[in-house]
Amino acid sequence: MDVYPMKKNRLRELLDAGKPTLGTHLLSTWPTITELVGQTRQFDYIEFVAEYTPWTMHDLDNLGRAIELFPDFSGMIKIEQDMRGHSAMRAIGSGIQNVLFADVRTVEDARQCVRSVRAEHPDHSGRHGVGLRRDARTVLYVGAPDWVSALAGSVIALMIEKRQAVEDLDAILDVPGIDMVQFGPADYAMSMGLSRTEDAEQVLEAERHMIATALRRGIAPRAEIADAAGAEYYLNLGVRHFCVGHDVGILHNWFSEQGARMRSALGELGDSGAEGPRGDAVAEPISPRVAQAEREVPRAPY
Repeated sequence: MDVYPMKKNRLRELLDAGKPTLGTHLLSTWPTITELVGQTRQFDYIEFVAEYTPWTMHDLDNLGRAIELFPDFSGMIKIEQDMRGHSAMRAIGSGIQNVLFADVRTVEDARQCVRSVRAEHPDHSGRHGVGLRRDARTVLYVGAPDWVSALAGSVIALMIEKRQAVEDLDAILDVPGIDMVQFGPADYAMSMGLSRTEDAEQVLEAERHMIATALRRGIAPRAEIADAAGAEYYLNLGVRHFCVGHDVGILHNWFSEQGARMRSALGELGDSGAEGPRGDAVAEPISPRVAQAEREVPRAPY
């Protein structure tokens, strides 16, 4: 009888084939949200932004199960600096196959990120040990060559978001095993003592430098955008990999815009004094006042 196969890594397949990739950010640990993304069949992966949200080890397992419901779908996790090795091991073990490392500053940081993902094997020089976890089908591929190969296929992405990382970018990209880079404008601006809004052009110039350098080195630059309208700028720079929207930003914008529409409509209702068949007030059709209220609602940039 054939052993149940390991899950393929859709993101790795697309990168190796030189094809574009599309993901979206989720802070929610509710697996149903991951399923909603997967069943659209529009996205290649979800990025679970673990750096920003509370979660448990059980949450990682459940997200891994939700991802696995869809054959052409994979997961990525974004993790912060202080528990890189542990978080990467447990996320990959749960079935979230790819890792985005935040807070990279130096060449040694980049090396440690790669080593935390790759197997502790003579051919891979990693520090990732064997475990009875979901990525190995718990007991079927523990320490097996297929499992070692799967770890070698995990996509390793780095956030380039600190002054030192931008200055040492070429040296960082010399580290074998780095597949993708993502610029972080807010952290970069802060590390430079800049305002992301007031010094926007200087921040954008650093991002363009990262994109151009990555393309020259054969490493995939990725862009994070709020919605599809932001893609053209990056496409013109040569970017072919995108992560679009954050669940919390989408919700914030909907709550703000629809709340403003309803508040404006209710305000007009009180002003009009029109009555329905039971004496209820009847609002007039949506007016320019409602449209103006929508335009004045601040939108989340993510």
